[in-house]
This record gives sequence, structure tokens and C-alpha cells, in this order.
Amino acid sequence: MTDPTRQPEDTTGEPVVSKPYIMPDDPEPGSVELLQKEAAEARDRMLRTLAEMENLRKRTAKEVADSKLYGITGFARDVLDIADNLQRALDAVPAEARAAADPGLTALIEGVELTERSLLNALEKHGVKKLDPQGQKFDPNFHQAMYEVPDASVPAGTVVQVMQAGYTIGERVLRPALVGVAKGGAKAAPAANSNEAN
Repeated sequence: MTDPTRQPEDTTGEPVVSKPYIMPDDPEPGSVELLQKEAAEARDRMLRTLAEMENLRKRTAKEVADSKLYGITGFARDVLDIADNLQRALDAVPAEARAAADPGLTALIEGVELTERSLLNALEKHGVKKLDPQGQKFDPNFHQAMYEVPDASVPAGTVVQVMQAGYTIGERVLRPALVGVAKGGAKAAPAANSNEAN
């Protein structure tokens, strides 16, 4: 019988020579430069990926912080209507009626004032702050001028009347204050002087 694993012999009489064995330590010509180039490209890709991941982490952290701070914006706007109505209820009672009020009306007025303070404290606890621009210089970023008032006793551009309070949430305006602005008075002091006064 014949061995199936046996190689056929060369019939020409010359021995069969296999390829020479190359040691793994012997690099092919140009392979070092190729490997260095691949390593440099891999390092560049890795550094870019790390930078992208760091930027993504920072953006995500900022978005999470913003959503925590500004997530209640819609709700806060709706609650401001309630605060306005409480203030209107208090303004509807004339000063003379308050002075001569019976104990029942006095208790009602105090209850409405307490409710308004409690609501404003709850809003402030969540980052919503009331703006009181009375006597300040008009700032179009926080105030909305409704009309001008001729008043020579204050510098021009000063808020002399507040029709509706404004509110901020964080660094953003939730609702601008509706104000009346003085005209015809002396020019407002430069910004540097007003900062020194504060």
C-alpha cells in the first residue's frame, strides 16, 4: 500500500528545495517606515478621539446644568401670572380702606400678602428672581419701555414707574419689566460713575 501523506518524488533526480526561512526578527525592506507611519496615524486618531470625547463630556455637562437651571422656564412663566394677580388684588384695596378696614378685611389682605411672599420665595428658591428697576437706568436687556414721563427731577433714561415687575431665571430674562422712563431731565451719569456709586 501507499502512504497518502508521502510526497511524490521528483523523477528528474534533483532534490526539491523549499523557500528559505525568514526569521521574524528580520524585517522586510521598508516595513519599519510603514509601521512608524501606521503608528503615527493611529496615535493621531486616538488623540482626536480623546479630544472629541472630552468636548462631548463638557457639552453634556453644560447641557445637564442648563436643563436643571432652565428646565422650569415654562412653568415659571405660568406661575408669574399668579404672582401678578396677587399683586393686583393687593393694589385694588385703597390705602384709606386698609387703614379703616375691619379685622376680616385686614386678615384677608395679610393672607394675600403672605401668599404672594411665599410664592416669590418658592420661585427664588428655584432660581427665579424678581426685578425691581424703580430708580435705575433703563436697560433694554431687562426692561421694556411702555411710555416716557416728563420728569426733570431725575436724569433722562431713568425708570420712574414700574407697570409690571420683571423676572430673571439664572442669567436669562424670563420676563422683562414693563416700565415708564423719564425724559427731559439731566443726562444720565456715565456708566463708570454709576458703578462707583454702587
